[in-house]
Amino acid sequence: MAPHGDPLAEVVLTVLSQSTNDRNRDVAYLRLRARLPTWEAVRDAPREVVEEAIRPGGISKVKSGRIQQILHAISEDRSKAAQRDRSRELSLDWLAVAPLEEARDYLTGLPGVGRKTAACVLLFAYGRREVPVDTHVSRVGTRLELLRPGAPFEELHDQMLALTPPGEELELHVNLLRHGRRTCHARAPACGECALARGCPSRRRFA
Repeated sequence: MAPHGDPLAEVVLTVLSQSTNDRNRDVAYLRLRARLPTWEAVRDAPREVVEEAIRPGGISKVKSGRIQQILHAISEDRSKAAQRDRSRELSLDWLAVAPLEEARDYLTGLPGVGRKTAACVLLFAYGRREVPVDTHVSRVGTRLELLRPGAPFEELHDQMLALTPPGEELELHVNLLRHGRRTCHARAPACGECALARGCPSRRRFA
């Protein structure tokens, strides 16, 4: 899976993914793009238009407001760090070449954007060195004792990034995510079917 080069799309997709499944997220995203083909149009549309477009993704009132808040914040930013002009054109292209910490700090400064969303944008859009830690990745990493139990998500992201070899960020994230969804479930992990069971220090808890 190659980086897709569209950080704005990744921000919106991450917002739409909250409290729903991938199918509903994708339906909501495609409806939004069909009805409002540019990000400027999404930003400037009446909120109820955006809300109706993304309704299949659930909690559309909250998500529509969040998406428009983020797009307005990006448009109105005038910082030198962003290295953009004073127009109202939407762009996050500078993230591709900015220092990683600067890019991360900018993204987490946007309304409602946390470390996971920032990591998704940097990794999936540009292949930057970040590893998103969601509930599945956190659960698997904790059970394998790669991550500290009960650690805040900021620390989990730092720990996961530290143990990931450069260039393997995307593969590790996807594999841990799939393993958490398919095998290492929250309440009843399928340890008997787990390829990692022999070396998993948590297996005895579920025997």
